[in-house]
Amino acid sequence: MNLIGNIIWFMLGGFVMGLAWWFAALLAAITIVGIPWAIAAFRIGTFSFWPFGRQIVERQSTPAGAAGAALGNLIWALLAGWWLALGHLIAAALCAVTIIGIPFAFQHLKLANLSFFPFGKEIVTIN
Repeated sequence: MNLIGNIIWFMLGGFVMGLAWWFAALLAAITIVGIPWAIAAFRIGTFSFWPFGRQIVERQSTPAGAAGAALGNLIWALLAGWWLALGHLIAAALCAVTIIGIPFAFQHLKLANLSFFPFGKEIVTIN
């Protein structure tokens, strides 16, 4: 079932949004300072291509790690996150027009939220 969901997802915006995440990652990597953001964006871009069978969970961290993640999320949200969130919101609206697209619209909404807060998250496989 995950394979069928991923194939339909790939055609209903997953491919385009995965490329958008990878493009943002490349732009961040070019700056050298943005390499931590690039790593997170590449990881989430890969997740955006094939999300079914995996989920996003909070990563356990120390208070100092959580503060660093909050600062990283703020910088990311201001520079690139809102563009990615806008893309996911548009894709969600387009998917929600059809009945079969409603579950995919919810996935786009989850990724729109993740666009603002990529640090402190982990992608895990679910059974």
